[in-house]
Amino acid sequence: MQKTVFIDATHIKASANKNKYIEKVAKQRTQKYKKELLKEINAEREANGKKPFEEEDDDDDNNKGENSSKKVRVSTTDPESGMFQKGEKERCFAYTASVACDRNNFVLGVKIAPGNVHDSQVFSDLFQEVNDKFSKIEAVVVDAGYKTPGICREIIEAGALPVMPYKRPMTKDGYFKKREYVYDEYYDCYICPNNQILEYSTTNRAGYREYRSNPQICCKCPMRLQCTKSKNYTKIITRHIWEHYIEIAEDIRHTQWGKELYKMRGQTIERVFADAKEKHGMRYTNLRGLRKVGHYLTLLFACMNLKKLALWKKRRGTFPPTVPALHSFFLKIFFAFNKKPLLGYAS
Repeated sequence: MQKTVFIDATHIKASANKNKYIEKVAKQRTQKYKKELLKEINAEREANGKKPFEEEDDDDDNNKGENSSKKVRVSTTDPESGMFQKGEKERCFAYTASVACDRNNFVLGVKIAPGNVHDSQVFSDLFQEVNDKFSKIEAVVVDAGYKTPGICREIIEAGALPVMPYKRPMTKDGYFKKREYVYDEYYDCYICPNNQILEYSTTNRAGYREYRSNPQICCKCPMRLQCTKSKNYTKIITRHIWEHYIEIAEDIRHTQWGKELYKMRGQTIERVFADAKEKHGMRYTNLRGLRKVGHYLTLLFACMNLKKLALWKKRRGTFPPTVPALHSFFLKIFFAFNKKPLLGYAS
């Protein structure tokens, strides 16, 4: 029974020249919970007297939002890989391996995707697979890249608790952080640092409620430059309709139990990646195509699991001794292919 699952992703360098590519227009991947989200958005819009959104057609090239298209670089050597770049790392074609393990470092599941696919987009497939196999999961430990309303909701709805770290706000320097605007749940509004109210305006297609300030008040506010520089003197704050799931994750983050579990990432999932790359050559692959790379990684992690199991049995004294007949059989095979017998086994 797996009570705690650790999930993370790492990149594997593909066997492809980064300078040999063509540019194509590709559709962005949509989240699996899109229909559920749209249903809740339309229910809220109708309750507030707004017109509901129509469901987007995935085949429509003119769609905007989550189904919008973008230009991507496609390798001419390995078209199924994706261009990857993170921070100061060198840009290259790669694959993303999303892996789940338990607190004993046994790999429970793996999913492969192109290197230009964000880790959070593969999470649902991996989590669903692991949750189907191990139904007694109590906690799912992930890093800040997975801290989204959709993922938090999926974990909580499955009966587990999301253990996530602090995520630094993306606010520009010199501006008020979002946490400095207080949300009033009873009146469904925000209160700015100058004690002015931002009232609910609408809910957009992405699932965010928009709260707008009064421009007649903001234009005279002494703190306006720390709040907004919009030409119409209006500050807009957004709040996802699933924001309360994020708040549950935040409450867990401050508990001693949550802190101790998150610290174990370095001994569990990060250790799995380190062993796979340093000891088993997972830093890059000579294979091409998602199917071949997926088979390779499945065998790799299966061997790592078997190796760990064998070491455990050996330390506990439960590993079966070598069978003499089998040992003799392998020696005969060796002598058959070698004219000179090994030293110590000469007849």
